[in-house]
Amino acid sequence: MNFPFGFGQKSSLLLIFFFHGIVFSFLLLKKGVLYNNKASKWLSFLLFLCAMYIAPYMLGYANWYSNKTTREILFFVPFMQVLLIGPVIYFYTKSLLNTAFKISTKELLHFIPALLYLMYSLIIFITDKLILDEFYFYADGRDKDLANWYQSAGVISMSFYLILSLIHYSNYKKLVFEKVSFAESILFQWIQNFLIAFLAIIILRVLLFVLNPEWGEFGSQFWHYIMFSFVVLYISINGYANSVKMSFLSDVNSENINVFDEIEIKEKPKQEVINQQEIKIWKEKILQLIQEEKIYKNPKLTLFDVAKLLNTNTKTVSNSINSGFEMNFNDFINKYRIEAVKEKLKNGEHQKSTLLGIAFDCGFNSKATFNRAFKKNTSLSPKDYLKKLG
Repeated sequence: MNFPFGFGQKSSLLLIFFFHGIVFSFLLLKKGVLYNNKASKWLSFLLFLCAMYIAPYMLGYANWYSNKTTREILFFVPFMQVLLIGPVIYFYTKSLLNTAFKISTKELLHFIPALLYLMYSLIIFITDKLILDEFYFYADGRDKDLANWYQSAGVISMSFYLILSLIHYSNYKKLVFEKVSFAESILFQWIQNFLIAFLAIIILRVLLFVLNPEWGEFGSQFWHYIMFSFVVLYISINGYANSVKMSFLSDVNSENINVFDEIEIKEKPKQEVINQQEIKIWKEKILQLIQEEKIYKNPKLTLFDVAKLLNTNTKTVSNSINSGFEMNFNDFINKYRIEAVKEKLKNGEHQKSTLLGIAFDCGFNSKATFNRAFKKNTSLSPKDYLKKLG
């Protein structure tokens, strides 16, 4: 009996990527279940969808469309769920930025287009296989998953949800700088790389469609699926590596203030009219607290911590810092950390300790954050500043 897979150059290459996608999907699902990590589960689902996306081409190049039995498997199994990939990207982004994220009933509406296509596929199967003796929908002999209208709808859907994800991350980023003094530690370089990777997929798809006049031909789309597979492999490896670093985010969520819940606000609430006299009073109180208690030395200082020490609410502190000092909370605290570092350098403490040791003593929690904050406040790197001191 012949094995129903033609190991050609194209089919074998896509098979490798398909196999990796399935393996990483399983590994992430296992990790998600063991540690109740929702982001890992969403990424597992996404990688499975991506593996299924290349399946018709992998099997097509393995001659499955040439055999009646295997051709009907390709026809009636909806491998390509292109209307499902976009929402999964979006919910992966949300769950990655908030480990407490739970999909709401309203958000289930995002899956309606994919559900409608599944129903369409089921109607085709019932009509062509169970009711009629001959093909009606498949009279043209072309796989519906590969139809131009469906693939175009998929690109539009992925583009829309990619934009939603970028907006969500932008809101998250802004909110974090307003709420915590260690913002750069939880900005997640991975999520930026992940979104850029999917942006590259969409751009490549559009470019190949424009530049390839024979796009509708099965064989002319091979390079798109190869490039897509390489990007998915990158996401698989780096996404799995990132999943082991999620414990820090769990620590952040356990803080008194839940930074992430507020990201769900779709529209920015109207700002209350700020009483300048009150701002002046709270500015003095905040400065007194900074100078006397040196609270900036706490590497995990949050807006809630400051509000609690001043016996007020976070909105009052935030408005006072934003309007009174014209900067966000993260930059405000880092400014005092930098001033403390500069004071230690002037006193010659760098001769007894490393620059990084001094930075940690003043409240920084990483070398990269310290270097960026120092240059932002002084326009010099820490080493250049030392040279300037002489």
